[in-house]
Amino acid sequence: MSEFKNGVVYDGPSDVKLTVVGKDGYRVTMDVHRKVLSEKSRFFMAKMSSRREKGVSHMVEISECDDVEIYVETVVLMYCDDLKKKLVGENVVKVLALLKVSAAISFDEGVVSCLEHLEAAPWSEDEEEIVVSCLDELHLPEDSVGLILQRVSSEPTRDRTDDIFLKLLTGVLQAKDDKARREMKVVIFKLVREEADHEVSKETLYGLCHRCLTSLVLCLSEVTTQMNDPGKDRGALMGEIAREADNMLWMVDILIEKKMCDEFVKLWADQKELADLHAKIPTMYRHEISKITAQICVGIGRGRILVNRETRFAVLNTWLEALYEDFGWMRRLSSRSLDRKLVEDGLSQTILTLSLRQQQVILMKWFDRFLSKGDDCPNVQRAFEVWWRRAFIRQVIAEPAASQLQMTLYD
Repeated sequence: MSEFKNGVVYDGPSDVKLTVVGKDGYRVTMDVHRKVLSEKSRFFMAKMSSRREKGVSHMVEISECDDVEIYVETVVLMYCDDLKKKLVGENVVKVLALLKVSAAISFDEGVVSCLEHLEAAPWSEDEEEIVVSCLDELHLPEDSVGLILQRVSSEPTRDRTDDIFLKLLTGVLQAKDDKARREMKVVIFKLVREEADHEVSKETLYGLCHRCLTSLVLCLSEVTTQMNDPGKDRGALMGEIAREADNMLWMVDILIEKKMCDEFVKLWADQKELADLHAKIPTMYRHEISKITAQICVGIGRGRILVNRETRFAVLNTWLEALYEDFGWMRRLSSRSLDRKLVEDGLSQTILTLSLRQQQVILMKWFDRFLSKGDDCPNVQRAFEVWWRRAFIRQVIAEPAASQLQMTLYD
């Protein structure tokens, strides 16, 4: 009490002994004033009134307290003329503890001061969860906690969520500073991965995908007309294509993460104009585009993109040759960002989901290319071996008389 003597609002002789007992038996006894506690707390007013009526001496005991020291501090706060000032500098967890006791003993001034402190003070993410949990547990009036909870909760509509995502994604795609764009791509993708309660709509994502594809086509069209111009900076041309391809790849990553990429595979397979433009541009300019095909194959190969066989074959039919041609440049210039084994495994698995005849067509072409290009060609030897065993060692024979399949091994 002596620590608060400058803030005491009542300094008459004490007339009540208050004992606070914890669940572990620890107890603290303090001299207090009936007038102060009765005026500040409806709980103490009722308790002391009942004691007086029964003719008991001025002794009050509070038992089974979770935290005796917090309880005592809360009682001490009743003597302060400026509670808000007394709470300055206290950490959020301490204030929440004081709030709980204040609410339990109907110390309204203490409750209001603690809530005002929580509304004004910053919270860490760990403290945020504790604050929300505590306020929910106390069941305080909505008008007293609503302002505080607005910091962490809202009721966004689907349209509002889409508007926010559209603004963020568009901002990243159009960013002028490359370093900032790369950093924010990582941040936004992380948030998209964590976001679960408010799914961004497919329409919003595919609207951006179509914008990216249009930009990529326009970019390649311009490059085909400018790449032989001696006045053009080749490095700048490569940068433009890489930027547009990277934007498209980022959108594909988001679609895969949100399990919405199936339609994009068909869309990518249908990009005949883009594939034709790609073939007209030197590999050194265009190789970043093949990362999109590689990522699609990784998604299919890992079971994260599910599309029908016709679409799987179509995307390879349109883009596999380009991937073969660009792989050497991808491997050398993107060694840090390109996981070669992941791409090769994804491509192998994708090929093996096709019909045996389609596997043969693709893998026989790969065989010739690999022998001539070596490491500059993706190594799908595993797919080749599986196809060979499927085609020439293990054959599935249909038994006309028995409506079942029989596996026969040939050595």
